[in-house]
Amino acid sequence: MLPVVPVTRYVTPLREGGSLPGIVEAEDLGTYVIKFRGAGQGVRVLVAEVVVAEIARRIGLRTPRLVVLDLDAEIARYEADEEVQDLLVASVGHNLGVDFLPGSFGFDGEVGGAGADVAAKVLWLDAFCANVDRSWRNPNLLLWHGELWVIDHGASLYFHHGWPGGALEKDGAAERFAAQPWRMDDHVLAAHADGLPAADAEIRGLFGPADLPEVLALVPDEWLEPVPGAQSPAEVRAAYVAFLTARLTTRAWLPGVGEAAR
Repeated sequence: MLPVVPVTRYVTPLREGGSLPGIVEAEDLGTYVIKFRGAGQGVRVLVAEVVVAEIARRIGLRTPRLVVLDLDAEIARYEADEEVQDLLVASVGHNLGVDFLPGSFGFDGEVGGAGADVAAKVLWLDAFCANVDRSWRNPNLLLWHGELWVIDHGASLYFHHGWPGGALEKDGAAERFAAQPWRMDDHVLAAHADGLPAADAEIRGLFGPADLPEVLALVPDEWLEPVPGAQSPAEVRAAYVAFLTARLTTRAWLPGVGEAAR
């Protein structure tokens, strides 16, 4: 599982998006972007962040190191902003920490030293994980030391948001997700779609169904909330593995590649 690091100081909020992430310092002397468990989107967003970041790493993409940040109630006492204080109080316990990349800047349309092959891998990752949040409005890409880094994957794995309502118990749920095509009309890297077949061929040699249990093992038990059809953390992990395995064993979802196979 991810290492657990106590937070020593809340530095500043990042006024981006609805979850109000912030910058914190931690006991390991690291500086992190904290994604709060008490934010409105809930802990499933944190699960998606961990799962997709680890898949990205395994297929050769750069993504910041992740930790679990242990937030003590005392941290909230010294925050003057009432909105932030409420969020800190609601998030006491284990939150997600994303290594802060000092001096990085947002994607400006150039893949830099990364190259078109890396851009195609980002497209593959977003298609596989059904990420709907990598447009020009919000690229969720950073350039750091001339390299492209992928960040912010909480809008991926949309299927798990239906589980509390019983979606997991419906026959063929995993297969329906597996066959769901992915649209890249407004993706910030759509111009690199011609590289998807080569990216897919390379990724087949790097990442397969056997990797998925190891990916899900990184997620803390307490973020794997019980849902109808999966009551224990082990059962919820198994559900994620089943859905992602089903998608990985087809290419119906991959633009260009999936269409060619039909």
